[in-house]
Amino acid sequence: MTDYIFVTGATGFVGSAVARQLSARGYRLKLLVRNAANRANIADLDAEIVTGDLLSPQSYAHALKGCRYLFHVAADYRLWVPDPTKMMQANVEGTRQLMLAALEHGVERIVYCSSVAALGLTKDGRPADETTPVSEHDIIGVYKRSKYRAEQEVLRLVRERQLPAVIVNPSTPVGPCDIKPTPTGQMIRDMIDQRMPAYVDTGLNIVHVDDVANGHILALEKGKIGEKYILGGENLMLDRFFSLIGEVACVKVPKIKLKQSWLVPVAIISEWLSRGFRMTPRVTRETLAMSRKKMFFSSLKAQQHLGYAPRAAREAVIEAVAWFRAHPVKKR
Repeated sequence: MTDYIFVTGATGFVGSAVARQLSARGYRLKLLVRNAANRANIADLDAEIVTGDLLSPQSYAHALKGCRYLFHVAADYRLWVPDPTKMMQANVEGTRQLMLAALEHGVERIVYCSSVAALGLTKDGRPADETTPVSEHDIIGVYKRSKYRAEQEVLRLVRERQLPAVIVNPSTPVGPCDIKPTPTGQMIRDMIDQRMPAYVDTGLNIVHVDDVANGHILALEKGKIGEKYILGGENLMLDRFFSLIGEVACVKVPKIKLKQSWLVPVAIISEWLSRGFRMTPRVTRETLAMSRKKMFFSSLKAQQHLGYAPRAAREAVIEAVAWFRAHPVKKR
C-alpha cells in the first residue's frame, strides 16, 4: 500500500497497538510523537516519526499532507491532575486543531478515539450503549469531562464542516505494552507485587487492548461517518476482576472491601500531599465518586455493524500479567 496513515498517540498503550496492527497490514505510517515521549512501544516499527505537539499545529500540519487517513488516539489520560486547564487544552483544543488541520489537508477519513468516559450511564447499573442519555453535568472528573467536550467538538465539525470522522469509544483496555502504566494496569501491577491490601468495589468493562486496536481499523473500513461505536469487552465487578488476576498470577486477592465514605479524609490528605510533593495520589475524591457508578457497557452496535469480536477478559489479563512480570519496575 502507498497511502500514508497519520497516527497520534502512537507511543501510548492503545495508540501503539493501533500502529502495530496498521503496520502489519502494510500501511505506511506517520507517527506524531512528543519530544519527551518514551518510544519503546514503537521502536520496532517501520514508520516516519513526526516530532510535535497537538497544541502546536505548525509542528505537525505539514506531515498531514499526503495522508489519506488519520487515527487520533492521543490524549492526556490521568484520573487526577493538579491543573485541569492543561488537560482540557490537550484533549479538547488539541483535538479541535488537529481536526481542522486534517480538513485543510484533505484527509479522506478519520477515526477519533474517544472513550466510554464520554458516554452516559444507566441508573440501574445495566450496560449502557451509544444512545444512553448523557450531559456534562452528570460527568465526574476532569478527564471524563475533557473527553466528553472533545467528542462533542468532533461531532460539531461533522455536522458543520462535513468532517469525515468516525468515533470509537474504548472501555478499559488491558494487555501487553502498558508502559506508563494506565490506572488499570497499575492495579494489575500492584496485585502482582502484593501491594493491594484493600479496595473499593465498583464495576468496569475489561477489553483486550489488541481488540480495541482492531476495532479502530474496523471503524476505518466499515464505520459510518458521525457514528459512535463502543469498543468494550466483559463487564466485571472489581472484586471479580481482582479474583481473575489472582487466579492468573497465583497471588493473594485483597479481601477487605472499603466503603467510599471511609476514604474521603484519606483522599483529601492524599490530594494535598500530591500538590505539595508533585506525586500522583493513590485515591482522590473524584475517583471515589466515580466508583459509586458501574461502568458497564454494551458493544453490540460495533459487533453488529463492524464485525467487532472481543475476546474474554481472562485472555487480556493473562497477557497483561505476563508482560508486567517480564517488565518489572526498575528499583532506584
